[in-house]
Amino acid sequence: MKSMKYEGQICRAPMERASFMLPVAVGCSYNRCRFCTLFKHLQYRELPMEQIEAELTRVKEAGGKLKTVFLGDGNAFGLGTDKLLAIIELVRNYFPECSTFNMDATVINIQNKSDHELKQLKAAGITHLYLGIESGLEDVLAFMEKDHNLSEAYEAIGRLHEQGFLYDAHIMTGVAGKGRGLENAQAIAQFLNRTKPKRIINFSMFLHREAPLYKSIKAGEFVPADELENLIEEKRLLELLAVDDLEYDGFHDFIEFRVRGKLPQDKEKMLDKIENEIRKRQAFASVFAVI
Repeated sequence: MKSMKYEGQICRAPMERASFMLPVAVGCSYNRCRFCTLFKHLQYRELPMEQIEAELTRVKEAGGKLKTVFLGDGNAFGLGTDKLLAIIELVRNYFPECSTFNMDATVINIQNKSDHELKQLKAAGITHLYLGIESGLEDVLAFMEKDHNLSEAYEAIGRLHEQGFLYDAHIMTGVAGKGRGLENAQAIAQFLNRTKPKRIINFSMFLHREAPLYKSIKAGEFVPADELENLIEEKRLLELLAVDDLEYDGFHDFIEFRVRGKLPQDKEKMLDKIENEIRKRQAFASVFAVI
């Protein structure tokens, strides 16, 4: 039996690499973030239960054993509570051993669910929710057309903690633009230290021509930071983070550099790695300046 045809670009946190990805929707129901290109070409729609069941049948017949499932696409938590519960029940009908369901969410997705619904979904096995926080600066969130402001994010994450969910944060170094890296590092560290995510996925600012942000760059409304400034911002962020038992994974868009580990025990090793990369790039910059 053929596998489900995946539409768009696969997008999930690296911590979910061992999870089975089960698409339950195509695209992102919000799809307005100015920097994002992942779903702009897709018309958002929920997948029918028949298609989801066909994929589970295929995996079962292939001898698959599912323990953790990541529900895709862009913000699966935006599906109605009844449908999410039905999907979880369907998965367990095929794979009784499956105990954990993780997915992406937005702050508005959480706001749209009552405390009773959150309790139901947590009891059903939803564990990790990945939220695109991106920045700790109000004006940056507004400019990038995120679906929330800081107070809304604090309130939504507080509700998640009350119901026992594990919250994971997507953030972006460089999102505040040239010259504001250290300011953003201070602000996002304050936000993360207060909201205490379990995992942080940090990817430096996307600068793709297809993104709506590219028009802002051409118009002079946004000046992107270079990767050296992004590294300096990331270093400052790691210095300020004070969350115990925290998994961190940081990527960069235009350079082959990655730093990951667990805080606080790996902090010094991670900072040393970033510092070495910063010195190397500063040395390159000095050479080219002389030339």
